[in-house]
Amino acid sequence: MRCSGLRKLWPEGLFRSGRVAWPDYASWRGRDIIACSASSPVVKFLYEDLSPEQFEDVVIAVCEKILGMGVQGFATGPDGGRDGRFEGTADAHPSNNGPWVGKTVIQAKHTNGLNKGFGDSDFFSQGSISTVMHDEVPRIRKLREAGELDHYILFSNRRLTAGVEEKLRHHISTECDVPSGSLYIVGTERLERYFKSYPGAADGVDLRPASTPLIIQPDDLAEVVEAIADVWDASGGFTAPEDRISYELKNQLNDVDPEYATAWRKRYLKHTRQIQEFLADTKNAHIRSRYENTAEEIQMKVFAESPAEGFAKLIEYVIDLLFNRDPVLRAHKPLTRAVVFFMYWSCDIGKKSDAEAG
Repeated sequence: MRCSGLRKLWPEGLFRSGRVAWPDYASWRGRDIIACSASSPVVKFLYEDLSPEQFEDVVIAVCEKILGMGVQGFATGPDGGRDGRFEGTADAHPSNNGPWVGKTVIQAKHTNGLNKGFGDSDFFSQGSISTVMHDEVPRIRKLREAGELDHYILFSNRRLTAGVEEKLRHHISTECDVPSGSLYIVGTERLERYFKSYPGAADGVDLRPASTPLIIQPDDLAEVVEAIADVWDASGGFTAPEDRISYELKNQLNDVDPEYATAWRKRYLKHTRQIQEFLADTKNAHIRSRYENTAEEIQMKVFAESPAEGFAKLIEYVIDLLFNRDPVLRAHKPLTRAVVFFMYWSCDIGKKSDAEAG
């Protein structure tokens, strides 16, 4: 069995904190970033476990093969509707005999959700103003009107059916005055085929664990939330317990934005007593164990990253990931947020001393 690029990446420690999805290595623990099977000699990514920046790097690597080495990627930040750009005659897109000529804009839309599709209501729904594409279309139109876009390729780690592809391409073409033939939409199926055609395309992509996003498993927290939901008093008619250190000091230690901290406390402090009493009840000992498992996982993974973005942004990322990956948590969003706040308030997550902050 041979995995393109795998031998090069192994010495850098790619799999030391993860599990390789080979039949012979089923006992490895953690999340897969790359999978390889005996029936498929090429690298296959679990795209949902990549960071948005890593996914963009994967997309640029593919575009260098189908468009040319002149593809220009852009640094992280406001992209104005483009993560990459190519100007000239494409090497092999859409075909060798009929390549695109001109300015091609490349856009990568990553999701950490599992089994997502281009037709999901959060991504593309005609008439909706709360979708990814509703926000993206004006940016495409602006680039087109400025003469900066002749062709447009949209990548996402989502499933793409023929019906949705046709509707989405027609929508972009109509709204942005771009010929249908100058639009191309790429989902996970097409990405897989690209890596079969260009097995070495991703060799230069940085997939070290330190560069990957936080991967939090939702199972234990889902069991906690589901159990509390059965007795949940949404009115929050309980007096909040005393915090272990002052909330203000804890926020300073964790570099939590004061505005975020105020809103967080206002919404969820009233629920802390109820959660505390539920977890302290001896008949809920197994739920308490699940709670402790989740708190430890978040604590270790949040602070192992030592992020520059700040604790609040990481917590929001973790909560978003949990909602995307578990239907129970998604169905109980306020309660899930209340439990995560309780972890912070109770000092089960977050720095709680100057020594930790230093």
